[in-house]
Amino acid sequence: MQVHRSGYYQWLNQPISNRELENQELLIQIKEAYKESNGVYGHRNIHKDLKELGIHVNKKRVARLMSEAKLYGVGTYKRKPYSKAGPVHKAHPNHLHQCFISGKPNDTWVSDITYIRTKEGWIFLATVIDLYSRKIIGWSTGHRQTTSLIISALKMAVARLSKDGKVILHSDQGSQYSSYEYKKFAKEHNIILSMSRRGNCYDNAVAESFFKTLKKELVRKQIFLTREIAASKIFEYIEMFYNSKRRHSYLDYISPNEFEKRYNEKSLKK
Repeated sequence: MQVHRSGYYQWLNQPISNRELENQELLIQIKEAYKESNGVYGHRNIHKDLKELGIHVNKKRVARLMSEAKLYGVGTYKRKPYSKAGPVHKAHPNHLHQCFISGKPNDTWVSDITYIRTKEGWIFLATVIDLYSRKIIGWSTGHRQTTSLIISALKMAVARLSKDGKVILHSDQGSQYSSYEYKKFAKEHNIILSMSRRGNCYDNAVAESFFKTLKKELVRKQIFLTREIAASKIFEYIEMFYNSKRRHSYLDYISPNEFEKRYNEKSLKK
């Protein structure tokens, strides 16, 4: 390289700059935050984690160090969903009309079912989401897409309701949500049913968004050998990461649990 030997060794043995030492220490914190997110977070959320720890650093510096260390967040992909507006459900009107804003917990919920592939076959996941905090307040997995799967998720959710509490529960027009058992359970627990128009995924966009996030951050990263393993990983993702740690842009980049906690603290002060 046409460099004098003495000059090379002088460069090799020169002390590390303070800036480089700072970068090395910062990278340790970045790797720890990245590990805590299960390899999901990009530089923006890592920057927020560092800020919460009292580490004030430029966002571009975090992005550069992550790029040099080959630490990348889970990317997004865009796909235009097929949606054709259909009629409202005859039995249950659409109470939301694509307005997914709620002023308090347990005022409006949304529910849906998705499926996940395993080596044993499909596993189905039913969820109930509180629109206020975007928290998964009820969920259940099973081998079949049945009404009992939804009711199992709902049983977890209704434990949050007061004795006289009423809540709107929005869903699509799937046969499970139109069944006698489902409507009977809703009536017994003061649940006001709401349904999307047929074939319009935008009417239940919050539930669709969660499933997209789940598959992007968990399902696409691995292959599940059994349904049991998949159910265990879903539990870890929902309860140990999504509800308790994952930063949500709608919630000003805090977790659903923290958002709900702040609401409860404000309510106690009033």
